[in-house]
Amino acid sequence: MRRLYNWVLHWSSTPHAIKALFLLAFAESSFFPIPPDVLLIAMVIAVPASAMGYAFVCSVGSVLGGMAGYAIGWGVWEAVGGIFIGHVFSREVFDKVVQAYNDNAFITVLTAAFTPIPYKVITIAAGVTKISFLTLVIASVIGRSARFFLVAGLISYFGPVMKEKIEKYFDWLALSFFALLIAGFLLVRYIL
Repeated sequence: MRRLYNWVLHWSSTPHAIKALFLLAFAESSFFPIPPDVLLIAMVIAVPASAMGYAFVCSVGSVLGGMAGYAIGWGVWEAVGGIFIGHVFSREVFDKVVQAYNDNAFITVLTAAFTPIPYKVITIAAGVTKISFLTLVIASVIGRSARFFLVAGLISYFGPVMKEKIEKYFDWLALSFFALLIAGFLLVRYIL
């Protein structure tokens, strides 16, 4: 974990960091399991003055990735659904998300966009259930932007103190981050 963290920190100061952040945010919203927050945090730590720009890139990439997830669900789910079910998420999780859309699509997308709930499940299910594309986009813009700007703002504001704390408590923070991810998956599976 420490080597991965150091590698991400190094990557964050390369000329291709913004492209990598955009691509990671895009991929995570439609098919990839690793959230962009880790790279966003590393980039903000490396260049705090660019925090809001990084948050904007991350938000745009994530919302566009959510649109791609919607397209997967809407247009090609019958052909590719088997790839996702069992590999990216379970049938039970997917069915619960579909039910949540039937209850309130806007709140479902908004909640997943801001929290550790696996966002890709939400975007793909949105396409499968054919919720309003505008609902997906508006809820995604609000939720994803709030999340990434909050993360970038906090890291930027606390700057060197935050970097020192992350370095000192990295193992605990990594465990906490993964616990939040697992909690998000469990929330989708057992509550939604």
